[in-house]
Amino acid sequence: MKKSGIMNIILIVSDTFRYDHLRCNGNKTMRTPYLDKLASNSVVFDRAYANSHPTVPARADLVTGKYTFTFMGWQPLPTEEITLAQLLAQKGYLTTAVADTPFLVKESYNYDRGFQDFIYIRGQDYKRAEGYDVRPYRVHETDYAAPATMLAAERWLQRHYKEKFFLYVDTWDPHEPWDPPHWYTELYHPDYDGKVIPPVYGKYKERGVSDEDLEIAHACYCGEATMVDRWVGRLLDTVEALNLAEKTAIIFTSDHGFYFGEHGYFGKSVMDRATGTYGPAMIRDTNFYRSPLYEEVIHVPMLVSVPGCKPRRTNAIVSLSDVVPTILDLAEVEAQTHVQGQSIVPILQGDDDAGKPFVVTSWPLHNPGEVTRAVDAFGRNVKEWLPVTVTTNEWSLIYSARHEPVELYHLSTDPKQQNNIASTEPERVKELHAMLLSLLKNCNTSARLLEPRSELE
Repeated sequence: MKKSGIMNIILIVSDTFRYDHLRCNGNKTMRTPYLDKLASNSVVFDRAYANSHPTVPARADLVTGKYTFTFMGWQPLPTEEITLAQLLAQKGYLTTAVADTPFLVKESYNYDRGFQDFIYIRGQDYKRAEGYDVRPYRVHETDYAAPATMLAAERWLQRHYKEKFFLYVDTWDPHEPWDPPHWYTELYHPDYDGKVIPPVYGKYKERGVSDEDLEIAHACYCGEATMVDRWVGRLLDTVEALNLAEKTAIIFTSDHGFYFGEHGYFGKSVMDRATGTYGPAMIRDTNFYRSPLYEEVIHVPMLVSVPGCKPRRTNAIVSLSDVVPTILDLAEVEAQTHVQGQSIVPILQGDDDAGKPFVVTSWPLHNPGEVTRAVDAFGRNVKEWLPVTVTTNEWSLIYSARHEPVELYHLSTDPKQQNNIASTEPERVKELHAMLLSLLKNCNTSARLLEPRSELE
């Protein structure tokens, strides 16, 4: 592996991109040739997980290297938090972000901290403000947010390819609403008529969504993922054209996935939502309910291409909080004591395949009766306990608080998490709960949040 202190780094985050929706990860229906090509030159992590859920909490982990769900919610980045971009800028990196994800700098959210330039691509805000389907206002594919973001990143590289840089590229696609150009959806649904299906954020049959509509929504999602793939591929082609491949580390990942009927859900959480709307009407007076985090949501893709590291696949368990210490390691920047993740560079080098013994994935640790600002400036009432998931090599525990339902799955034999065996494996439940408790204590989680989660019964 190249260790010269001049390695460039590109971090690409694509929101809501499911692990199992890359062809290189075994999905033979998906068309993702460019990310598949990146995978062929990467260490592919088959057991990468989010820590904090969903969009903004996950990015808080990605910029701080902490398990931020233990002390903050969907909120502006606290002023005392030190970011990856700040640390790299101090070591002489040109730090730039290109992003269309609409929450990073609005409302003084401060996720631009440490970047010498933060290029915000409007477009996702546009479709939120103007209505659910804004394709009539778009003329060319480059009018869509993900293509515009990748194109802006490409142009930035052309201007700065001779400098030592950290480039963070963040696109909200394939986040809903799924409205890519028709030709992408037609790859998965040849008779597609242009209908856009909004998720209902709950049990889809109970909320009146037909299997046919769910199929259309999924086809649109797949089409949008393929659109992202194409434009990520164009950015990667630019890296090659500028002769940067031999001195640039590239990381591709996502913040979470989405349910398209799995476990009966259509969404990534359970909350009140005005079906068929998108924008302000959907986000006022919303309540959050028990929202279990299964594999389809917490298991994320992670492709890491580093010059000198042999491409391969690994089952080592890693998480998004590991991205910061890994990039610091690649950049030969001294590890920071505040960082809670761990560098995966030994795994990239082939020196270690153990990874973490367990990963915790969680909503921000709100208690019922509190109000969360996810996803925006409007308050949402937490009506029920929001579960936490503890994942090991073999097991998955879904737990929220004492006296609340517990789910345990043996992932090796039940990867789809269909058979809850918590009642027959009480010692295993206790073992995984103890792992959760140890992490919460090590992160100095407040007593208000720790106490109700300290026991099973």
